Amino acid sequence: MHVTADAGARRDDFRTIGLVGVAHGTSHFFHMLLPPLFPFFKESFDVGYAELGLLVTLFFVISGIGQALSGFLVDRVGARPVLLASFGCFAAAGFVAAAATGMQGLMWAAALAAVGNSPFHPVDFTILNRRVSQSRLGHAFSVHGISGNLGWAAAPLFQLAIIHATGSWRWAMVGCALWALAVLAVLVWQRAAVDAGPVLAQPPRQSGGAAAAGTFAFLRLPSVWLCFSFFAFSTAALAAIQSFAAPALSRMYDMPAQTTVYVVTAYMVAGALGILAGGFLAARSQRLELTIGVCLAAAALLLALVGSGVLPGPLALAVTALAGFGSGLAGPSRDMLIRSASPPGATGRVYGTVYSGLDIGFALAAPIFGAILDGGRAGGVFVGAAVALALGVASASLVGLRVAWTDRRRARAA
Repeated sequence: MHVTADAGARRDDFRTIGLVGVAHGTSHFFHMLLPPLFPFFKESFDVGYAELGLLVTLFFVISGIGQALSGFLVDRVGARPVLLASFGCFAAAGFVAAAATGMQGLMWAAALAAVGNSPFHPVDFTILNRRVSQSRLGHAFSVHGISGNLGWAAAPLFQLAIIHATGSWRWAMVGCALWALAVLAVLVWQRAAVDAGPVLAQPPRQSGGAAAAGTFAFLRLPSVWLCFSFFAFSTAALAAIQSFAAPALSRMYDMPAQTTVYVVTAYMVAGALGILAGGFLAARSQRLELTIGVCLAAAALLLALVGSGVLPGPLALAVTALAGFGSGLAGPSRDMLIRSASPPGATGRVYGTVYSGLDIGFALAAPIFGAILDGGRAGGVFVGAAVALALGVASASLVGLRVAWTDRRRARAA
């Protein structure tokens, strides 16, 4: 009987983990609803890459604001209804993009996709924390992270396959909308597995510490803002690769766009493999900031090498993908470093604030790198991404020093 109960609990855990993974992967898929098709939009609507980069800015500005607000909504009404509404927004974004006749239509599509994307961190982590057994939470978080990278990787492949079959990017947008509806149907069918319910009110804290000093006391901690800046810099580099690596490689190495567009998929798949390996590194590392620094510095050097233009075209594609592996290696150590920098009782708020740095990094970087590409400096996309990663290394190092200093001070006080 006990064995049967354990098997049932394991099956329920894996079902929830799988559903949340598919949902999170789809949210990242819709990050990439528009960027892989920028060359097609440029030709159809006679716009520049700087203008198209503003679509990414719009997406992440709305998503960043929505992420901060959606946590309150999830607490009030529960994660499941917010999750299902998000997929309705994704489907609408695909259909609106398919019908677009210019930048205005694409902006509406970006806005709808951003509204759908904004609740995913509070939704996913609420469901996982409340439904998955403690012993399997680590596995759940790993699947959650990897599924995001796979969603990023899948979008260009999915869209290009439809374009090759139909000859039209508009049908690719319809295909994305239908994918969102298919996942929505599965979530409705399996709704019991993603029902976390509203979050109950928490009792007042009795002990001291940063959390007890006030709900927003954590905002005064330098380590929080260093983590925020780390996210902003590292995702600025990711924005450059996701949105502009394909056209930049096409210009630099005289390769067809149909070939270079796969670099984003390769970068994301390599990043997912890096996350898998990085989990073992993080578990054994005594100096998380050192692990992050070495991995991101190696990725920065590889991107700078691509930007120099000295490599043969196929090798440039491979080196760009290898840089993705280096970035992925740093991911688990990054998350653990943020955790170590969080004061007691404020982990959720710290993660929410720090993750908004991701949205800011995407929002600010896209038009900048678009302007670099419009200015005829294709190599600057990769060199700029390398500089952004180097700044991320500096932020992570300062976080590590701050955490070490705090630990020494606590040890002396004890």
